[in-house]
Amino acid sequence: MKTSVLSRMNRHFQRPSLCAGLVAVAVGGFLPAFAQNVAVPTTVLQAKAVGSVYELDGVIQPVRQSTVAAQASGRIATLLVKAGDKVRAGQVLATIDDQEAAAGVQRSQAQVQQADAELRNAKANLERTRDLQSKGFVSKAALDTADAQYKGAVAVRDQATAVARQSSISQGFTRVSAPYDGWVLQTQVEAGDLAVPGKPLLTVYAPQPLRATVQVPASRSAAVAAATVTQVGVDGTQNAAQWITPVGRSVVPSADPVSQTTEWRLELPAKDSANLVPGQQVRVRFAQAQTQPVPKLLVPEAAIVRRGELTAVYVVVGKTFSLRAVRLGSHLGAEGVEVQAGVKAGEVVALDPIRAGFANATPAAAAK
Repeated sequence: MKTSVLSRMNRHFQRPSLCAGLVAVAVGGFLPAFAQNVAVPTTVLQAKAVGSVYELDGVIQPVRQSTVAAQASGRIATLLVKAGDKVRAGQVLATIDDQEAAAGVQRSQAQVQQADAELRNAKANLERTRDLQSKGFVSKAALDTADAQYKGAVAVRDQATAVARQSSISQGFTRVSAPYDGWVLQTQVEAGDLAVPGKPLLTVYAPQPLRATVQVPASRSAAVAAATVTQVGVDGTQNAAQWITPVGRSVVPSADPVSQTTEWRLELPAKDSANLVPGQQVRVRFAQAQTQPVPKLLVPEAAIVRRGELTAVYVVVGKTFSLRAVRLGSHLGAEGVEVQAGVKAGEVVALDPIRAGFANATPAAAAK
């Protein structure tokens, strides 16, 4: 009995060693694969003659954007929309308490009724006086007085009618409506707030057309004005085919006294700007062909490492790679990206920065 128990215990304690041996064999089988060197394609940096390209940050703006303000005084009774809602032209956006306006309409209607009654009385008096004067019972002066009273009653009736119309219009101001089809960008008030004439209530904009606005420094105004190619792309766009060509551009004929910049407005086609929204940041490129292009050091887009605010490339140092920070300039499409500092012509960089980060990465033959 004791012998069988001891045998089972020995077999039990021998199993971990067997498992350890299997793991060692399995790991040993994979080690040669990890130990192999990873050949990373590379390229030699060269300076190329390209035209003048200047890029700036811009912002998308709607061409039609309105701040809807109150035209009547009173408490805001209801706010029927919120930011992001789609609205139609004439749709009621908010209502203002109209008790005072309704009282004014009722008072003006009563004045109209009173003026009508006085006008009927004056007309009847004029007709009687005219009849009596034709028979010689009253003088011509009495007829003139009756005629003047009738004309005065007509004027009073017209004045009362105008006041009633004005009161009705004022009551209509308590219903704030959308000026056109669009979207609510933001609301500046809540139900219960006090509205006074001129106080902003909501901001509404039309989704199309859109434009990109860019602030151009005074030192670059001449170059931007002479640009032969203007393109707009979403910030971070690397594919040249995704850049949008504006259908028109204009400059505001004034400069900011503090920043010394002028505002350029680039009208965007509806088809290409359908996915853009107001406030979105874009990249604006002004390109100008030159008779004597300026050589610039270019690096392929695939070689650039972007980590937050860091932009870097893997440079070949001996038989390994070294990560080096660079300062980039303009994106020139298929030509690559301009490098302003960090590397120099003739150095070799990795075209696959992910594989170049491996510990066993080695540079392959550089492509020229």
